[in-house]
Amino acid sequence: MTARRKKSAPTVSRGLNASPPRASSRGSTWRQGALLALLVAGIDQTVKALVLRTLPPDASVPLIPGVLWLTNVRNTGIAFGLLSGVPLAVTVLAALTVVFLVVYNEGHWQRDPLSRAAAGLLLGGAAGNLSDRFRLGYVVDYLDLRVWPVFNLADTAVVCGGALLLWALFRRKRGEA
Repeated sequence: MTARRKKSAPTVSRGLNASPPRASSRGSTWRQGALLALLVAGIDQTVKALVLRTLPPDASVPLIPGVLWLTNVRNTGIAFGLLSGVPLAVTVLAALTVVFLVVYNEGHWQRDPLSRAAAGLLLGGAAGNLSDRFRLGYVVDYLDLRVWPVFNLADTAVVCGGALLLWALFRRKRGEA
């Protein structure tokens, strides 16, 4: 009598355009976005603390001569120093808008790594700047290109997160994601 061989399942090759495997659980996707948000906010707050300890207000030192300076600016406005002296309520409203965008798109960013990265960057950037606003009454800005208003890592994360979110929404609209 010959032994029967068990048929193995056919292997499927994943091409370059194949979607990545889904996350094993909803919790792991939340953790990924939260980890990125904590990383962004943590690095931003660490650099801000160093700037506050080492540079007096409005002082500047070159990091890359002719290109990038480290400058201690107290920003009482909104993004990039616009609307100086804006009330705290406007800041809170802007932060709630970011949270709304993240929560509204939750179902999509659960499945899409690009949307998940966008959510993490948006939340981390918002948390970094809101922390300053509540603790200090202003946001510490420190990256100075001299051709653009002084900004910080949290601002960069919010802008990049917003751009990624728009890209993800555009891809979803076109049926690519």
